[in-house]
Amino acid sequence: MVLGLAHRDGSVHGSELYPVAAACGISDETVRSCMRRLIADGLFLRDGEGRDAVFRPTDAGRASLEVTHQRHLMAYAQDAAGRGWDRRWRLVAFAIPESRRAARDAFRDHLRTLGGAAVQPGLYVSPHRWHGEVVEEAARLGIAEHVSTLSTEDLDVGGETNPRVLVDRLWPLAEVARSYEAFIATYRDVPERLEAMRQRHERISEQDFLPGALHIAIRFSECFDADPLLPPELLPRPWPGREAREVLARCRRIGVLAREDKAGPGLFRVFDDAIAHLP
Repeated sequence: MVLGLAHRDGSVHGSELYPVAAACGISDETVRSCMRRLIADGLFLRDGEGRDAVFRPTDAGRASLEVTHQRHLMAYAQDAAGRGWDRRWRLVAFAIPESRRAARDAFRDHLRTLGGAAVQPGLYVSPHRWHGEVVEEAARLGIAEHVSTLSTEDLDVGGETNPRVLVDRLWPLAEVARSYEAFIATYRDVPERLEAMRQRHERISEQDFLPGALHIAIRFSECFDADPLLPPELLPRPWPGREAREVLARCRRIGVLAREDKAGPGLFRVFDDAIAHLP
């Protein structure tokens, strides 16, 4: 919820955060504890006190928010295009000293967030054009001298070269698909119910809209965060991730139209930014 309330400059405003949390049944102390943790993790700095505080992202916080934003844009763009792979694999190799363990762990997590998979310890692969983001993160963490990048059209892992077989071996696609299918089963009928409300000129109160928006976003993120967002050429057909994103997009579009307070806090702008780019 906290990250979902981030403005486009990455800031989170206490004047929005606490009322939204209350509408979602989350206590002030839970919010304060969460913000203390995000600050301790180096993602935000606090400006002001209490409900008037503004939490501004650090470089690490902005990087995390930007990765999330770009992942959503890429997912919908690939869905619309039906393709996205140039048949090249991008690899990142690193040998970071134990003395830089925190940076090494953060870098590894970043590669996974970008959709990379471990070929073996210290060697990650992706079909995405990720070298620019990888180099930028390595520089931010101060470990650039320990990182190498390369690309190839000939990836051989344990004697296997078939791209689809490699994908099944390196990424947990079956598990991701089951998660998406559960999301679809839960929310498939929601857009029709929302549209029926709108046609009856009924409006969704903030007390209903905010918890509903939070819940569907959390459920979707559970699927999406585990998804490497592989190009359509490498995925099973049909791929449930695409239908899940369509369900989410329809829920967001119709739900916002039926929202009683359209000037209320912009919860999960990242979804709306991605949806706005759809044809």
